[in-house]
Amino acid sequence: MAALGAYRCIECNREAAELYRDYQRGVLRISICASSAEAYPRPLVLCIPSCSRFAFSELTFFSSCICCVVQVPLQETGGLLLLKKNLKKSCQKPVDKYIEYDPVIILINAILCKAQAYRHILFNTKINIHGKLCIFCLLCEAYLRWLQLQDSSQNIDPDDLIRYAKEWDFYRMFGIASLEQTSFLVGIFITLWWMGPEMLKTKSDFILLLKALLLSSYGKLLLIPAVIWEHDYTPLCLLFIKVFVLISNSQAIRVTLNLNRTLPWLAIFFGLILENGVVCFFQKMGWDV
Repeated sequence: MAALGAYRCIECNREAAELYRDYQRGVLRISICASSAEAYPRPLVLCIPSCSRFAFSELTFFSSCICCVVQVPLQETGGLLLLKKNLKKSCQKPVDKYIEYDPVIILINAILCKAQAYRHILFNTKINIHGKLCIFCLLCEAYLRWLQLQDSSQNIDPDDLIRYAKEWDFYRMFGIASLEQTSFLVGIFITLWWMGPEMLKTKSDFILLLKALLLSSYGKLLLIPAVIWEHDYTPLCLLFIKVFVLISNSQAIRVTLNLNRTLPWLAIFFGLILENGVVCFFQKMGWDV
């Protein structure tokens, strides 16, 4: 059995020790989201000096509260053991129903921005393609900008068959797209840290949020089909893609940090402000951004 907190329940976002239990011979059973009492089968004491909730103990001198992570001397509780049934109950639903779903169904639910699908992808899978996905999305955005730049210039030699390899403007567009993406992410991190430092207090929290933001930007892959199948509504399609990516980013922040709907949008708003501010700054310096 994995350690508690290795996975998350996609319904209530509680930590879970396992997604399923293997009974051999191909018999699997999806785990049910259990209460904290089942996760901590040790004697319980009351966290009196802090949150007045329950702490677990092995009858040592100190116990750790499972709610506020405060060490509680047992002498202040008198060694009082409390019944486990007093703990708050969990949702009692399957920890992760998506482990038996087809990947296409999971992708559709992710496109619909369902929180359960996001929790499955971020917490209960070992997907490590966020770096490659980020590079590919930046290439797509750079290609779109480079193509628009080529459309605006009419001095292209049609006999130059390898002009795509010689177009340094494409690499410049890639650098600009990378700069804007970095500014956007920095703005989000600064806003979230400023409004709640406890949300990003460890390095793993930063890494998880960065991974979530990069994975949720997969909508930028739609830029290529929108350009290939060019029509009169292409600018409108590009606007819809931009809005979809921002909605996905908001849902990723909300699921990762377990927030309400307002704070993620506020962080995205400041991220966009910083992104446009950096672009305006370099334009005033005379750079062709």
